[in-house]
Amino acid sequence: MRIPAHSVCTAIRDDIVTGVYEPGGRLTEELLARRYGVSRVPVREALRTLEAEGFVVTRRHAGACVAEPSEQEAADLLEMRLLLEPLGASRAARRRSEAHLKVLRGLVRLGQERARRGGSEDLRSLGGWFHETLAQSCGSPALTAMLTQLRHKIAWMYAVEAPVNPVESWAEHGAIVDAVARGDADRARAITALHTERATLAHRLRLSGAGGRPERSRTSQHAVNISSPRN
Repeated sequence: MRIPAHSVCTAIRDDIVTGVYEPGGRLTEELLARRYGVSRVPVREALRTLEAEGFVVTRRHAGACVAEPSEQEAADLLEMRLLLEPLGASRAARRRSEAHLKVLRGLVRLGQERARRGGSEDLRSLGGWFHETLAQSCGSPALTAMLTQLRHKIAWMYAVEAPVNPVESWAEHGAIVDAVARGDADRARAITALHTERATLAHRLRLSGAGGRPERSRTSQHAVNISSPRN
């Protein structure tokens, strides 16, 4: 397959996340260049970027290899997300554009409709788009980049079970958007914190390099008050 040189990093990252390249596996420039239909120069640059992101490590006598994160490193990612996603939502309440708000509302409408009908695969994609758009609307390129990288790495290390109650989950998405639309940063942060904490319970380690038998991610679970405050 031939892809644009500037997209090589994204392509390799996606293949790592989806398991095309297994943890510990070698990533040779020649084979990667052949696979993506590019020269070795963009491949070399992509591997440097992916090493900085933590997807790739360079080993003596072996060269570039897919990283093998520990169980603690995987757990740290979920903890970081618990801190950063609420921060992103609170910033979005202050800085979101009307265009971002329109997309978020559209995604919530679709998600709530699909949740009522059932359809986990569509909901998974819509949920990803929702959180990506929410991150983009925070008005901070650095925070958006960190949240995007976290999502990629969590998707790589964890399998995620479908929500037990998808209708309730999408009601929470709707409550986040309502708070963002009103510019209520504190409420946007609070609802997102509880929503993220609840979602963390559904993550299961799946990387063999993440150490031993996968364990259920442990965190407390609280009820989320999603009713709109009275004006």
